[in-house]
Amino acid sequence: MNLFSFFKNKIYLALVLLVTTLLLGVFGYRFIADYNWVDAVYMTVITITTVGFGEVIPLTPEAKIFTVILILLSVVIVGYALTVISEYIISKSSYKDLIHKKVQQEIDKMTDHIIVCGYGRNGQEAVQKLMAYNKQFVVIEMDLDVIERYEMDKNIHFVNGNANEDEILEKAGITRASALLCALPEDADNLFIVLSARQLNSKLKIISRATAETSQKKLKLAGADNVIMPDKIGGDHMASLVVVPDLIEFLDNLSVVGEEDSINVEEISFDQICADGKEASIKEIDLRYKTGCTIIGYRSPSGKYIVNPEADMRLEKESKLIVIGRPEQIKRLHETFGI
Repeated sequence: MNLFSFFKNKIYLALVLLVTTLLLGVFGYRFIADYNWVDAVYMTVITITTVGFGEVIPLTPEAKIFTVILILLSVVIVGYALTVISEYIISKSSYKDLIHKKVQQEIDKMTDHIIVCGYGRNGQEAVQKLMAYNKQFVVIEMDLDVIERYEMDKNIHFVNGNANEDEILEKAGITRASALLCALPEDADNLFIVLSARQLNSKLKIISRATAETSQKKLKLAGADNVIMPDKIGGDHMASLVVVPDLIEFLDNLSVVGEEDSINVEEISFDQICADGKEASIKEIDLRYKTGCTIIGYRSPSGKYIVNPEADMRLEKESKLIVIGRPEQIKRLHETFGI
C-alpha cells in the first residue's frame, strides 16, 4: 500500500467516525432529552461544531451528561478528521511534486533520446513503436489529465507544458535529443515547434505531422526533415488493399506489432557490422550464413538507397543495411553483432 492509498483509508475511517457521532447525537437528544427530530439534529450540529448557540429546551441532568460526553467525543473525532484531511491534501501535493522531480532528474540524464510532442492518437502510436524498439523518449503534453492517466501505468516520462515554448523543449532535453516527433493536430502548432526546435538543435532529426498539403512545404522550409500526412497515407493504404491486397498485407506483417519477438525487418549500421572499422563487401560479411537474414536494401553515406544490392558491393563508413528475416533470425542477428 502506497502513501496515497494509506491516507485515503484514513479519510474513510474519519468519515465513518463523523457520521457515527452525528447519529449518536441525534438519537441521544431525541430519546434522552425528548427533543423532536428537527431539534435533535439542530442540537447535535451546534454541539459538534461548538458554535456556542443556546439550548432549544433546557436540558435535564441526564441530557447534560450526554452533552458533555458528545462534546468531548466530537472534539477528538473532528480534530482527527481535520488532521487526516490536511495530511492527505499536503501529501498528495508533495507526492506529485516528488514524482515530477524524479522524472525530471531521469530526463536530465538522457542523451540521444526522442521527444514526442503531443500524446493524442498519433503520439500514442509513435510511443508504442518506440517502446517496441526499447528507445528512450520523452513526451511533451499540455493536458494534465492525460499525464495523470498514463504516466504511472506505462511508466512514460512526461513533461507538462506547451511544446511551443523553448523552456519546455529544454526541459525535455532538446539539446541532447536525437529526434523530435511533432504529433499535434494543428499544423500551425507543429510549424512553430519545428522552428523553435531547429534553432535549439541544428543536428536534430525532425519529423512532423501535417493535415493540409499546403503545410507540407512550409514545415520543410521551417526545418522538418520529414513530413507525414496521416490522412493521405490512410487513403493510399486503403486503395492499395484493393489493387494489390496480398502485397500490402505481407508488407504490414513486416512491421513491429508491439512485441520484440515479432520483428521481421531491421536496419544495422556500418559500425555494428564492421566493428573493426574496416570496409568489407556484402559477400565478405556473409550475413545470410551467420544469421539467416537476407539483405534487401543498402543506404549509402550520401543517403542514396539501393534495393537488393549485389554481393560484391562494399559497405562504406556511415552506411546502413536493411535486412529481413524471421523473428528468430533477427534475434540471432542481434546476438551475433551485439545490437
